[in-house]
Amino acid sequence: MDKLKCLSFFKCRRKENAEVAPENLHVNENDENQERGNWSKKSDYLLSMVGYAVGLGNVWRFPYLTYNNGGGAFLIPYVIMLALAGLPLFFLECSMGQFSSLGPVSVWRILPLFQGVGITMVLISLFVTIYYNVIIAYSLYYLFASFQRELPWSKCSISWADGNCSRSPFVTHCNVSISINEIFQANKSWVDANNLTCINGSEVYQTGQLPSEQYWNKVALQRSSGLDETGVIVWYLALCLLLAWLIVGAALFKGIKSSGKVVYFTALFPYVVLLILVIRGATLEGAAKGISYYIGAQSNFAKLKDAEVWKDAATQIFYSLSVAWGGLVALSSYNKFNNNCYSDAIVVCVTNCLTSVFAGFAIFSILGHMAHISGKEVTQVVKSGFDLAFIAYPEALAQLPGGPFWSVLFFFMLLTLGLDSQFASIETITTTIQDLFPKVMKKMRAPITLGCCLVLFFLGLICVTQAGIYWVNLIDHFCAGWGILIAAILEIIGVVWIYGGNRFIDDIEMMIGAKRWIFWLWWRTCWFVITPILLMSILIWSVIQFRRPKYGQIPYPNWGVALGWCMITFCIIWIPVMAIINIIQAKGNIFQRIATCCRPAANWGPYLEKHRGERYENMSDSKKETNHEISNISDSRKPE
Repeated sequence: MDKLKCLSFFKCRRKENAEVAPENLHVNENDENQERGNWSKKSDYLLSMVGYAVGLGNVWRFPYLTYNNGGGAFLIPYVIMLALAGLPLFFLECSMGQFSSLGPVSVWRILPLFQGVGITMVLISLFVTIYYNVIIAYSLYYLFASFQRELPWSKCSISWADGNCSRSPFVTHCNVSISINEIFQANKSWVDANNLTCINGSEVYQTGQLPSEQYWNKVALQRSSGLDETGVIVWYLALCLLLAWLIVGAALFKGIKSSGKVVYFTALFPYVVLLILVIRGATLEGAAKGISYYIGAQSNFAKLKDAEVWKDAATQIFYSLSVAWGGLVALSSYNKFNNNCYSDAIVVCVTNCLTSVFAGFAIFSILGHMAHISGKEVTQVVKSGFDLAFIAYPEALAQLPGGPFWSVLFFFMLLTLGLDSQFASIETITTTIQDLFPKVMKKMRAPITLGCCLVLFFLGLICVTQAGIYWVNLIDHFCAGWGILIAAILEIIGVVWIYGGNRFIDDIEMMIGAKRWIFWLWWRTCWFVITPILLMSILIWSVIQFRRPKYGQIPYPNWGVALGWCMITFCIIWIPVMAIINIIQAKGNIFQRIATCCRPAANWGPYLEKHRGERYENMSDSKKETNHEISNISDSRKPE
């Protein structure tokens, strides 16, 4: 618990000209910050940010949301929400990390009262990394299963399929006549067994389960009946999960120095695959109909009157850009001080949104072809989430000539999309450790990183049991929702309303240079008013619309729902806990203590002395001084 105490948590930094230990392999002589290290190249950082922001949701959630919310009309609220909510938060977090060269927990030296917000971000990222790598394991399994002459889910196999496995509706009952005056309804299997014939027009049809759906449930997952039935560990999924963690550990064992090189492949390869899939999809019969439902003639602008559409646009932007997870602060903390974080934020956000739109063409062109050859409407084959990635799209690929080739490409793309995001999530955790235990991380970065991966692998084994998919859905339902929204709201309130939006703008100008007042007008409007209101609206709407989690039509037991609430409570409880701890350890009466914790710590400011200028010339560098000793802070740092 000592590390959670205010006195030691806000410990002061070493002098920036301290010699780098030989074992500090993640720093080289060209780094501006010899203590923490910097990105080797600007492109390393940009690709890492793009890889972090562009994830599985861009492929399996955005296209469905667009189709479901008016097609091309949905792009209007989507772009508006990008400008009003996504981009302002993204820019704010990048600026915080770059200015202080600190991770998502230590960066709250800016406002000690909200130190728990950073802890909440890291804990939620920790929970998410557990199940996110399980999704990567699913992709690995399907990738390996695709290396066959014929895709295993291309037809109903007698080894795993049951009588409901069919691509077309099948007869379950019909009327038969035994004598002239006796007609009755019978089960179709009984009719066939007795060599009888159904009366024309009396057949009762039932929609069958696609081969890909039964393969997903019966083979890939070996899915049990519910969360109560844990079953055994599915050994091949466990091996895929282990391989996924080995890949992550290998990419991060030197921190940003190694991951910054890996992202040149993992961040760019998905675009190559998407381009190939779009070109291939455009040549297929029925593709035009699929795209018309996505963003063409079937667009419904009347949907813009529906508040649900605007809520979906804001929610998608918020989660797609990965704001309030701590990763943006962690990755930006390794930038050089005078890097133009403003232009970086614009580039990454626009790239993320364009990728989402582009991915929709790859998805809907092939789903349109699937609908065409099966004689169905596009609305009958469109799915989202797991159902799109592991049922609908594999089913469509299985019906293409050269299906295994296209399947390998698709699941390799999902693998690389997931790995990029996972790299940044683990870097968020290791950056937090770096800030709290810099000496240890200098000597043992590789063992600590691999140790984190190993622990998270064991924690994730529950997600590769026969009930694993229920655990994945449970963690996602609770941890990737309200907690992030609460952290984001408190983040923008703390930085803009308490620390001071104008003071924060002065901090940014120390990095990117002075700008005219008109430049900051938009950012001030969003930071002070629009973005907080939008985030609060999304949170309130989410609370009102809350439903008990279920997977498909299978509800969760009461103990499962209670466990979900315990997980999210454990993540956010640190916000009031750390606020109380900091207030208790401050000096003076209760009002003076609260006021003290609402001021930046004495060691808040640019990491290196050469960047501090007059505004931070009195910034503390003494290990003996605590975060509450602010009497020597210059007048320019007083609250506005």
